Amino acid sequence: MELDTPRGPALADIDVPTGGPPRYLLAITHGAGGGVDAPDITAVCDAVLKAGGAVARITQAYRVAGRTMPGSATGPQDEAWISAVRAVCADARLAGLPLVPAGRSNGARVACRTAAELGAAAVVALAFPLHPPGKPERSRAPELRGAGVPTLVVNGDRDPFGVPDAADAASLVVRAGERHDLAKDTGAVATAVVDWLAERLG
Repeated sequence: MELDTPRGPALADIDVPTGGPPRYLLAITHGAGGGVDAPDITAVCDAVLKAGGAVARITQAYRVAGRTMPGSATGPQDEAWISAVRAVCADARLAGLPLVPAGRSNGARVACRTAAELGAAAVVALAFPLHPPGKPERSRAPELRGAGVPTLVVNGDRDPFGVPDAADAASLVVRAGERHDLAKDTGAVATAVVDWLAERLG
């Protein structure tokens, strides 16, 4: 599904559960240079579908345009993401569902920054990059605190981008031995996400 945004087209791959109407919509996106086929994203999406949620894997406009990085300004990226998510929510199969913006790494930052404007019910942040590697003084914790809705953060304890403090998120899961890709045990990552969503969204 191609989505028009002010920054060019984005793409969405939409899946709905087969056992009945969806309980919520997880709109998930990639990291700065990655794609929606990252192992942790794939595992989370599969688990959400099995748990009765709908999934929209959104490739952001800058990636569709062939760029590997979103740029330093957050405004244009957020503007395009908000437009893309709203277009997905207008799909007749998904209209009115509780919305859960989600992402990994840079995509987690976007999901947190835009949650309030999108009217999100919750946010899922995979491998939230607390700071650039080796630069803890450049903390992005305010983006987590600013989400304004319950937020689950899943990070690895060996992530060079750092690990947020528990006080900065509603729930924090720190996976032992995991790095930024969260690829060591994607099943455990997915279980943490669907269990948390079940507690909050029923």
